[in-house]
Amino acid sequence: MIVMLKELFELTGESREINCNVPLEELEGISSYHFNGPVEVSGTVSNRAGIVTLSYDAKFVLDHTCDRCLKEFEQEYEYSFRHTLVRNCNTDNDEYVVCEDNTLDLNELAVSDILLSLPTKILCKEDCKGLCYVCGTDLNESDCEHNA
Repeated sequence: MIVMLKELFELTGESREINCNVPLEELEGISSYHFNGPVEVSGTVSNRAGIVTLSYDAKFVLDHTCDRCLKEFEQEYEYSFRHTLVRNCNTDNDEYVVCEDNTLDLNELAVSDILLSLPTKILCKEDCKGLCYVCGTDLNESDCEHNA
């Protein structure tokens, strides 16, 4: 979703609600992650005292394979993000999102935020015991002679 921001940059006190979905087609090319449906994005873009901020929530479900026991499972996520939007920036400052031509590609920003927030180690449960390194038995379901 492309958000037009010209009015928001120019009018102090202006605010706009945002509700959209990042379609599954845009998420399919992301390696290592399998989205189970679109990403729901809802939030607000507002100009307070000349500072334009974007605050939004992203909800989605991922299909995973546990890094320890290799079980497949699905997990629901909900993240909240907040950014300061600027028309241009003269320095390399990661604190601001530059919106050239007064536009913001919200889908691209949401996917980027999500990928940076996801855990690097995916577990089916926090105390997953994994597999026996000798015989491959799932230690969550039973013990084996190698696991002493």
